[in-house]
Amino acid sequence: MDLGVVIVSWNVRSLLDRCLHTLRADLERAAVATEVWVVDNASQDDSASMVRTRHPWVRLAAQRENLGFVRGNNLVLRQWLSTEMPPAVWLLNPDTEVLPGAVTTLLTFLNAHPRAGLIGPRLLNPDGTHQRGAFRFPSVLQPLFDLGYLPARYYESRQNGRYPRRRCEGQAPFRIDHPLGAAMLARGEAVQQVGLLDEAFFMYCEEIDWAWRMRRAGWQAWMVPAAQIVHYGGASTGQARPETTAYLWESRARLYAKHRGPLVRGLVRFIVRRTFTRLTADSPAWKAAYRRIIQAWGG
Repeated sequence: MDLGVVIVSWNVRSLLDRCLHTLRADLERAAVATEVWVVDNASQDDSASMVRTRHPWVRLAAQRENLGFVRGNNLVLRQWLSTEMPPAVWLLNPDTEVLPGAVTTLLTFLNAHPRAGLIGPRLLNPDGTHQRGAFRFPSVLQPLFDLGYLPARYYESRQNGRYPRRRCEGQAPFRIDHPLGAAMLARGEAVQQVGLLDEAFFMYCEEIDWAWRMRRAGWQAWMVPAAQIVHYGGASTGQARPETTAYLWESRARLYAKHRGPLVRGLVRFIVRRTFTRLTADSPAWKAAYRRIIQAWGG
C-alpha cells in the first residue's frame, strides 16, 4: 500500500458520492496502491447504503454513534498502526472534490522531501475562487479577530495567521505552520512517531495540535499549491451551529492550554470569557453553547 485514505462522513450523502467518484478517478491516474476507508458517523441520509451500493471498492466502517472527526479518523489510523502504516495517509473531508493530478503531485512532493510530515493542497471554493488552506499557529490576535475586536480590513493579514495570497495561488511549495484539516496528507512515519490525533478534540483544532506536535518532533508542514482540491466547507458542521460553535471554542481552549504559555493563555481567556459572558441569546441551544464556552475557558 502506497497511500491510505480516510474519509469521515456525517449526513452528506451526495457530497460523499461526488468525493469518492473524483478520488477514484485521480487514484487511477496516479496508479498507486491505495486503501480507502469511509467512516460513517451514524448518518441518517442512507450514506452507508450509498457507499455499499455505488462504491464497493471502498472499505466502510458504519458507526452506530457519531464518533466525531477525530475519533473517526483514529479508528482507521489505530488499525494501521497495529498492522501496517502506509507511507502516506490522506485525511480527506467528504465535502471535497479531488481535481486531476492532486494525488500524484502530493505524493511526489512527499517522496522528494523526507522531513515533510504534513502537506496541504491548495483549496478552492466550488466556484473556483481561492479558499484559505494554510495558516500560522494561533497566538493572541487570531481570537480577537474572530470575536470582532480588531479591524476587519486586517483579517487576511499575517496578524491573523494568513499567508500572502499570491503564494497560495502560485505554483511553488512553501513552508507553513499547519494546513486546514479538510485534505491534509501526513507521512506515515511522522504519525508513528507523534501518535494519533488527540481525541480530546471532538472537532476543530485537531490538525493544529497534530502539526504542532509534529513540528516539535522535527517534522515540517508544507503547502503544495499545484495540488488542488475543491472544498465546499462546513457541509456537516453547519448542520448544528450552536453546538459546533461550542465545540470550536472548547477545542481552542484545549489548544491554547497545550501549546501556549501562561501569559498568552491568560490574555485570551480574559477576552473569551468577557465576550461570551456578555452575550445574550433567546435560544436555549445558544445559551447552553455560551455556558460551555465560558466553562471551557474558566481554568
